[in-house]
Amino acid sequence: MEHEDKSALKNIERPIEDVRTLILSLGPYREVKPLHSAFELLVTAVPFAAFWALMLAALGVGYWLCLLLAIPTSCFLMRLFMIQHDCGHGAFFRLRSTNDWVGRILGVVTLTPYGFWRRTHAMHHAAVGNLEHRGVGDIDTRTVNEYLAMVPAHRLRYRLYRHPIVLFGLIPAYLFLLRYRLPFGLMSAGRQPWLSTMGTNLAIAVLVSVMVWLVGIKSFLLVQTPLVLISASIAMWFFYVQHQFEDTRWVQDQNWDVHEAGLYGSSHYELPPAIAWFTGNIGVHHVHHLCSRIPFYRLRQVLRDHPELAGIGRLTFLQSFRCTTLALWDEEQKRLISFREVGSRLV
Repeated sequence: MEHEDKSALKNIERPIEDVRTLILSLGPYREVKPLHSAFELLVTAVPFAAFWALMLAALGVGYWLCLLLAIPTSCFLMRLFMIQHDCGHGAFFRLRSTNDWVGRILGVVTLTPYGFWRRTHAMHHAAVGNLEHRGVGDIDTRTVNEYLAMVPAHRLRYRLYRHPIVLFGLIPAYLFLLRYRLPFGLMSAGRQPWLSTMGTNLAIAVLVSVMVWLVGIKSFLLVQTPLVLISASIAMWFFYVQHQFEDTRWVQDQNWDVHEAGLYGSSHYELPPAIAWFTGNIGVHHVHHLCSRIPFYRLRQVLRDHPELAGIGRLTFLQSFRCTTLALWDEEQKRLISFREVGSRLV
């Protein structure tokens, strides 16, 4: 696709004159509604358990039906992850202790150690779009100049890492099944990351043991394996498109501002209502980065009350698939580009 055609897919970016004033205006949306939060948890956890049971029952009919049911079950699991995510930001219940215990319990189901993940995710929020502080809670992103300076073997490794099969297939499975079992990145950061990961591992082991005792190891694996793989890939996809779009923003440390980076470096992923519901409105990601304490069920209200935010970082569902070809940050053009676009510079 030529660059002229690509321009139709570029975000409609209407600069906000005073980002800090905008942030102050978002303060009232941070108010948590405990009954609403409890309702959101209930209408997610109960259907998830029911669909899991249906997948188990479907084994008696045919594995094809079990796999078919794995799709909606994975969507409910994804929504449980988003509730855990809000708990990590202190945005789901008023009391921190309630957020933390709900988050820890959900972390056993999502295979994500809550305390460890909360800390690394906070680091992501604190350094989003900063070229000098990449690497924690991010998709590995190299600049064009860094890529051109690589030896061929390292270029190949980076290209393999950014391949859709690896990025949305192999890495999510590795991340949730293996990497989260140890506090990688915080191995020497005290006991808290270890307590979080090891405590979650122990709870997972107990839960799996009980389920295997109840339904048998074969049935458990036939149900749980596709569920974990599908939901992990969905989670990776949504995390990817939140920051890996053409007109995202990466800057050097001296020019970096956390609020502007959050607003202009995060997408507004405009999704069909059903998908937006299952993903906890995380597509309104630029607003989430502006004010992470807003509960996910109030993010759409922010867009309605602040229409000037709707066009910033906007991606439609169809446009988002083009993001899979983008892999390198071009500091001259201030946009993400594909390997194909930089290929001519290697000659």
